[in-house]
Amino acid sequence: MDTFLFDLDGTLLPMDQEEFISIYFRGITKKLIPYGIDPKTLIEMISKGTNAMILNDGSMLNSERFWKTAALFLGERIHDYEDIFLNYYDNEFMNAKAATTASPVAKECIYNLIKKGYRVILATNPLFPQIATYNRIKWAGLKPEDFEWITTYENSSYCKPNLKYYEEILQKLKLTADQCIMVGNDVGDDMVA
Repeated sequence: MDTFLFDLDGTLLPMDQEEFISIYFRGITKKLIPYGIDPKTLIEMISKGTNAMILNDGSMLNSERFWKTAALFLGERIHDYEDIFLNYYDNEFMNAKAATTASPVAKECIYNLIKKGYRVILATNPLFPQIATYNRIKWAGLKPEDFEWITTYENSSYCKPNLKYYEEILQKLKLTADQCIMVGNDVGDDMVA
């Protein structure tokens, strides 16, 4: 055993999930209202897009699955808004940090494993773009470069709790399951590994 896979939200980054979602939806709707996107439509689009990623069958990346689903709500013009979404994750999304708490123990754990020569993978559910995931890593007091691999919606074609999510990580990193330990706070999502 030489590799540790860590969940982010609720594990390395303790959070109040309800408060996080509330801040997230308030911020993203406020960002997109000036562009003529109805808040209710936007929230439904994000919810359906997220569900589509969770059910993704591996035939496309999660990012492609999300935007394909989003297009069902706003048509092909949705692609005109991708840069606005990414700008949100680099700016206003920072307000959601208020729903999280950095854990010094989690940070110490990661750095001790690295120091001892273990491979460390961030196996967070790949429902967010890289920029949002990297920001949440920083909220936890860590750096993206602390991890050998980080799952995001741009590089993953499955989500938790699908076992194929973990198999995809093993395949990409040329690992076997017996080399790995999964560390997470969610029995359904993380312990399926």
